[in-house]
Amino acid sequence: MGKERLAAFSDGVLAIIITIMVLELKVPHGVAAADLIPVLPVFLSYVLSFIYVGIYWNNHHHMLTLCQTVNGPILWANLHLLFWLSVVPFVTAWMGENYLSTAPVALYGVVLIMSAVAFAILIALLVRHEGPGSALARAVGRDVKGKISVGIYVAGVALAFVQPLASLALYVLVAGIWFIPDPRVERAIGLDEQSR
Repeated sequence: MGKERLAAFSDGVLAIIITIMVLELKVPHGVAAADLIPVLPVFLSYVLSFIYVGIYWNNHHHMLTLCQTVNGPILWANLHLLFWLSVVPFVTAWMGENYLSTAPVALYGVVLIMSAVAFAILIALLVRHEGPGSALARAVGRDVKGKISVGIYVAGVALAFVQPLASLALYVLVAGIWFIPDPRVERAIGLDEQSR
């Protein structure tokens, strides 16, 4: 089956996720710059989560660009990924309201882990469907960056019980690692478009 409906549905869900997150931002009472300080943790949590959702959208788009078709297991794997991403607004709001508290920071990391695992499952199914010689398989390679990211998330969750700020720093580090699209994927998309 074609990939267009999966891409459109995913784009819609991700847009709703971002909309839900932005609705959690409350306008401060007062007009002075100092009135922004109480809402700063909520805003910073939103910024981090917005970046993460954007990273997933960007990589999801690139991944589907390199695919020709999808099948039933891929549809379910995609829903699995969207489920974990749909939890991001909840953990973002909880972490923002209880900044630097152990449980919210740890749960935020657990959701990041589960999202990364769900994305890895989706990639594995797409590579199996497209074949080991496909443009996607060549672009993904051994997915070292994905495996390192999960390891950093696990360390971040553990660190949340000792030093939540350091845990958040690890989550920001992973976002930084993924912020720039993988040049292997960009090259693969370029080569794939040239071969068509």
